[in-house]
Amino acid sequence: MSDRAAADFVQGNPKLNELPEESPVVTEAIEILRKRAKADSYHWPLGLADEYLLRFLRARDFCIDQAFKLLKNYHKWREECPEITANLCPSSLLNLYRAGYHAVLKSRDDSGSKVLVYRIEQWEPKEFTAYEVFRVSLITSELIVKEEETQRNGIKAIFDLQGWRLVHAFQITPSMAKRIAGVMTDSFPLKVRGIHLINEPLLFHPVFAIIRPFLPDKIKERVHMHGSNYIPSLHQHFPSSILPPEYGGSGPPISEMCEEWTECVMKSEDYLLTISQNTQHTEGPS
Repeated sequence: MSDRAAADFVQGNPKLNELPEESPVVTEAIEILRKRAKADSYHWPLGLADEYLLRFLRARDFCIDQAFKLLKNYHKWREECPEITANLCPSSLLNLYRAGYHAVLKSRDDSGSKVLVYRIEQWEPKEFTAYEVFRVSLITSELIVKEEETQRNGIKAIFDLQGWRLVHAFQITPSMAKRIAGVMTDSFPLKVRGIHLINEPLLFHPVFAIIRPFLPDKIKERVHMHGSNYIPSLHQHFPSSILPPEYGGSGPPISEMCEEWTECVMKSEDYLLTISQNTQHTEGPS
């Protein structure tokens, strides 16, 4: 190992994210991380395949210590939150998808980030709990984390809070807030590049006050509240060409994006079930 690579593996180096998987530096980092994992007493139910470990290395810019910590946190969170991870069966959430709650935009933003959209008004709390709604986010994360470009450039999320009601607020308990924040910050191998809130009502601010203390400073700095007159400021962060017309853009309509992502998720049900926490004692995908 060169001195440069050794230093990068200790401190992390974002430039290593651009290297192809077959690069000697990347393969060396993967092997070091694998040896570290094998030396640990944990049983690693999802395996330690190269492409699997690489997502944790990219999420932490190839800092081996941080990548290993993330790998352990990911598995620990999965075990501690079975109400979310035990059954990643999208067909059980089909009505929520069909309501148009969630979409993934076709095009990435200018920095290469994947852009996710959530529309709170389409979530009926009497039909789906906050844990089930959060499972929608986890399902999407588990699918897009397989993409190399998303591993490198992370995600940005737009939360349309139009229609936020007290019945929504009552679902977000402090323990739920802590779990949401934990996954966003140190328990999932995706870089959160931005969180954009639009149409946020006064009722939402007390809920965000519960979540905010659990967020690290770097994530707090990436939270943007755009209000109801959001189009000018939202377009400072996203090119209008990728946004749907509902948000002042010229991209495909949100209904089309919701339908396409729903179809993608439903086609992935078999894969999602193989990585669900209730299969932890079987051999995961390699």
